Amino acid sequence: MTLTDTHCHLADKLFAAALPDIIRQAQTQGVCRFIVPSANSGDFAAVTRLAALPQVYPAFGIHPWFADTADETAFDMLAAQLERYPQAWVGETGLDFLHAADEAAKTVQQAVFRRHLDLAQQIGRRVIAHNVKSTAALTAAVKHCGFTQGGIVHAFSGSLEEARILVRLGFKIGIGSLLLNPNAKKAREAAQKLDLQDIVLETDSPFMLKNQINTPANLYRIAETVAALRGIPLAELAAATERNVDILLS
Repeated sequence: MTLTDTHCHLADKLFAAALPDIIRQAQTQGVCRFIVPSANSGDFAAVTRLAALPQVYPAFGIHPWFADTADETAFDMLAAQLERYPQAWVGETGLDFLHAADEAAKTVQQAVFRRHLDLAQQIGRRVIAHNVKSTAALTAAVKHCGFTQGGIVHAFSGSLEEARILVRLGFKIGIGSLLLNPNAKKAREAAQKLDLQDIVLETDSPFMLKNQINTPANLYRIAETVAALRGIPLAELAAATERNVDILLS
C-alpha cells in the first residue's frame, strides 16, 4: 500500500536539519510521493532543490498570507520557475479571509489569486488552492478567469455543500490533518460523504498540529481515519486516493 501526501511544505525551515530522516519515516508508513508547494517567492529556490528528488512534485506560487509581496518581480520569478519545470503545479495560492486584515487585504488577495489562475490556465497547469472562509469569492474567481485545469483545494475545512461546489469546478478536495481532531465535524463529514473519486490526502506539514511539528508520516493516521469514517478497508481507500492523484499528475 502506498500513499501520496498532496500538500507538505518540505521546503520549510522547520524541516531543514532532518529532511532525509523525515522522508524515510514517511516511507516506512507507505508515504512515497510528496507534492511540495512554495509559500512565496523566497521558497522557490528550496522547492527547486527538492524537485531533484524523484518522489517530489513541485508547485510554485504565492500564498494569500503573502499576497502583498506579489509584485511584478515575484510574478516574473514565478513564470520563470513554471517554464523551467513543466511538471510543476501553480501554488500555493488562493484566498484566506479569516486572516485578511480588512476589505483592502481581501481585494489584494483576490487580484493575486486571479493572476495565478490566469497563468495556470494559459500554460495548462493544475492549481493548489488555499481556501479559508472564502468559498464564494474563490468560486467567483475561478469562473471569472475561465479556469478549467483543476487541482486541489487543500486542507478543506468547509461544509459538504461547499466541497461539492468546488468539485463541480474541477477540483479534488484535500482531506488533511484537521481530521485528526474529533471535533472537526465539517471536515469529517466531507471525508465521509464526498464521492471517493473526489478526495485526496494531505498533512500540510509541518503545520496543523498543536504543540508539535507535523510530518508526512502522519498521512497514514489520516488515511486510517478516513477509511474508518467511510467504513471501508484502508487498502481500498489508499488505492482510490492514489488513482485520484495519478489523474491529477497525468
